[in-house]
Amino acid sequence: MKALILSGGKGTRLRPLTHTGAKQLVPVANKPILWYGIESIVAAGITDIGIILNPETGDEIQAKTGDGDRFGARITYIIQDSPDGLAHAVKVAQPFLGEDPFVMYLGDNLIQDRLDEFLDVFKGQQLDGVILLKQVPNPTAFGVAEVDARGRVLQLVEKPPVPPSDLALVGVYFFSPAIHEAIAQIQPSTRGELEITDAIQQLIRTDRAVEARQLQGWWLDTGKKDDLLAANRIILDTQLEADIAIAVEEGSQVLGRVRIGEGSVLRNSTVRGPAAIGRNCHLENCFIGPYSSIGDGVTLIDADIEHSVILEQAKIEGIDQRIVDSLIGERSHLKLAPNRPKALRFALGKDSQVELV
Repeated sequence: MKALILSGGKGTRLRPLTHTGAKQLVPVANKPILWYGIESIVAAGITDIGIILNPETGDEIQAKTGDGDRFGARITYIIQDSPDGLAHAVKVAQPFLGEDPFVMYLGDNLIQDRLDEFLDVFKGQQLDGVILLKQVPNPTAFGVAEVDARGRVLQLVEKPPVPPSDLALVGVYFFSPAIHEAIAQIQPSTRGELEITDAIQQLIRTDRAVEARQLQGWWLDTGKKDDLLAANRIILDTQLEADIAIAVEEGSQVLGRVRIGEGSVLRNSTVRGPAAIGRNCHLENCFIGPYSSIGDGVTLIDADIEHSVILEQAKIEGIDQRIVDSLIGERSHLKLAPNRPKALRFALGKDSQVELV
């Protein structure tokens, strides 16, 4: 059994942050989104993993993620020269996949459920496809599945104006090698892409066994700023373990579940969890409120932050207003004068500099 993680998207919905970086490396609770998927796959016992990259951000992802040793896996990187659809990505990866069954996982998704139970269904019933679904309140925004009482997939519809159900495809699929033949038989969609939904529909038309299973836990699509902040909040709520690797200076306090990395300094500052602070950070005269993640090497002076994600090496200083619901890119420098509004919201890409006067 192999795994294929699709990490080639350009992240247009997360711009400006992803103008200069891969969206799959944007951190949630100080860990790249991509790594959650890798860890979930390895936990299911699958250690031979291919990762689809695009030429623009592939080197960055490969340098950050490595050869898989840190995860107990072996990673093979595969370049998809143009974004021609999910089924096209499978086609590009066919030399790696060979005749092995595989799980396909979209690299910007997070799911709470373990993959083991779905893998057991796929293998135990010798199916050609298992798709994972989640009930959503707005099915017109997603690919939607119609299934019968036994869980067999009857049809898939992409963003239907009149949905046949409220069951959205979450971006995790299990396939037998039959998917390659199905992809060879489909044509590009009106978007000019080879759609995985069309390939699954082809499996169904040729009487291949395709079933669906619903997720019981949460599913997080981190494609937009607010989605990413929501993911950060949920991960901090459900998975953060308190771990303070430093001595907290007199005049500072840490309340609730907080993780602070080695080499960081808290001076006259309060951190109220759940919150995660990376290594070698400098916090002075700060309040860090719940659901905040502060990356490695961040400097915060006279800052008041809540429900925000601050990436590595960013610097924020001279603030007497609260920053909320914000995403601040790597090495960004934010400096504000007094007499600003009571709350400020930002979405800044790498190396930004902002000064409000």
